[in-house]
Amino acid sequence: MSTRKSAFPALPILALLLCCLSAPLAAEEGRMTVESRPVEDLKSVFATVDSVRQAKARTRIGGTLSGLTVREGDRVEVGQVIATVGDPKLPLQIAALDARLQSLQAQQRQAEIELDRARQLRATGIGSQQKLDDATTALDVVRAQMAAMKADRAVVEQQLREGNVLAPAAGRVLQVPLVDGVVVLPGEAVATIATESYVLRLRLPERHARFMKQGDPVLVGARGLAPDPAAGLARGTVRRVYPELEDGQVVADAEVSALGDYFVGERVRVLVATGSREAILIPPDYLTRRLGLDMVRLADGAEIPVQVGRPVPGDGSDSGSGAIEILSGLRPGDVIVKAGAAR
Repeated sequence: MSTRKSAFPALPILALLLCCLSAPLAAEEGRMTVESRPVEDLKSVFATVDSVRQAKARTRIGGTLSGLTVREGDRVEVGQVIATVGDPKLPLQIAALDARLQSLQAQQRQAEIELDRARQLRATGIGSQQKLDDATTALDVVRAQMAAMKADRAVVEQQLREGNVLAPAAGRVLQVPLVDGVVVLPGEAVATIATESYVLRLRLPERHARFMKQGDPVLVGARGLAPDPAAGLARGTVRRVYPELEDGQVVADAEVSALGDYFVGERVRVLVATGSREAILIPPDYLTRRLGLDMVRLADGAEIPVQVGRPVPGDGSDSGSGAIEILSGLRPGDVIVKAGAAR
């Protein structure tokens, strides 16, 4: 009888122990151990949108400019006619060459008649061989003169065709310094065209030169110089690091997609890696904000204030948001609990 009475009071104690053990097990899913790991030391710099190549549409002959069909901002294709240069002397030269060709054609007909007569006289024995040779040579000379005249006429016709100013590359027109009616010389630029390929031109201080190399990733901020450098980040890659410093700065080009609608010369905020360092990172859902302080709950239930740094893009929780760097307040090995998790 005494044994049964001592067993029943032990049941509530056993149930209480099970409840105490079940609470930490339920919180295992919302806890993590703080660790220090290497992260890229990102520096915020400004880059300039620039075209890989700039081509100038130049005149090939001198004359008066007319038919200018483009202006700043227009898109052009390769070989598109953007203007015409007219030289009034070229049609006059063609007319003069045509008249000389008509004269040579008459001389050719006369030379052919003389050659036929010389052959007939030579066949009858009346004419000499010298007369026949002279008639043959005269016809050959006239034919050579006609061929040369036709070549001169083709040169003038080519000059007329070269009056069309063609776009040397597909892209966007940056500058059109001339207007219709001006007199231009051969080789004068009518328009400056930026090719369709755009890059971000970076300029970093000389101390960062040893960290920059081809293939390094870069993060591009939102357009319009957004104050938050982590908002709307796009990824790019360093495609070229120039071997010469300019004014104490290393120059590099980064390739980023979807730069075609940017203005050439537009400044964009860019995050570049300039080395690595050890840092403590935690997901943002482990932080709570209370009375102006950032708090973190430890596994024993205590809440401690921490100093929060900036988000680290591309790292952190499964939701895809960046992890938060903790500058002070936590040490490696601390076990923290997610905000709102059961104690």
